[in-house]
Amino acid sequence: MNILFIGDIFGSPGRRIVADHLQDIVTTNSIDLTIANGENAAGGFGITPSIAEDLFGMGVDVLTSGNHIWDKREIFDYLLRQPRLLRPGNYPEAPGSGVYVHRTKGGVDCAVINLQGRVYMPSTDDPFRKADQILAALDPAVKVRFVDFHAEVTSEKMAMGWHLDGRVSAIVGTHTHIPTADTRVLPRGTAYQTDCGMTGPYQSVIGVDTDIILQRFRTSLPVRMEAAKGGAELHAVIVDVDETTGKARAIRRHAIKGD
Repeated sequence: MNILFIGDIFGSPGRRIVADHLQDIVTTNSIDLTIANGENAAGGFGITPSIAEDLFGMGVDVLTSGNHIWDKREIFDYLLRQPRLLRPGNYPEAPGSGVYVHRTKGGVDCAVINLQGRVYMPSTDDPFRKADQILAALDPAVKVRFVDFHAEVTSEKMAMGWHLDGRVSAIVGTHTHIPTADTRVLPRGTAYQTDCGMTGPYQSVIGVDTDIILQRFRTSLPVRMEAAKGGAELHAVIVDVDETTGKARAIRRHAIKGD
């Protein structure tokens, strides 16, 4: 089976390019499960219930997130009633869940797991121990397991890759908005990439208007962040998984530049 994972959807440029290209990607690549990180979908900061529903309507099966999931207050109640929108599972006593088991049209149960790193990130529980707990609680019959690890530093992401190698089908990093070139299948059968990259405006500084960020760096004064508008690109990975074993056969990057 083929899993499509779309990196952090940022603002309206990210949503538009997903709307324009998702169905073609799914058809052309025989995608069975579509996952996207949507924590920046609302103007670059958070996600709203209506935007989440729009993304589901475009064909996204499961939405993951990260530290910006809490930026829009109205999402708190929505997390309780929409299990297909995940928040990192290692937030203690937070609304929502960090794992969802999705059944594909072909009848394959797939666990989607969302975790968040701790280095240079908000305080959370240990993601390594939380990953162990989530995997231990899963039905062993659910062989296909995909992890979005939302973290800042490459070393923490790589460490999680080795920690989960052979126990999940794929682990792909998000958060930095910069796609990495280390796409590979680890020795025990887990597909890995340190960061999927952003789906949004690349004429920017990780999605934010360049003039605003330059002002911040040059003056050290506080600024109001605003999403950039130009240079939309879609960055994703496609993972080929043996659904009988849960092992990855291949992983490749998939990128599209907007019109």
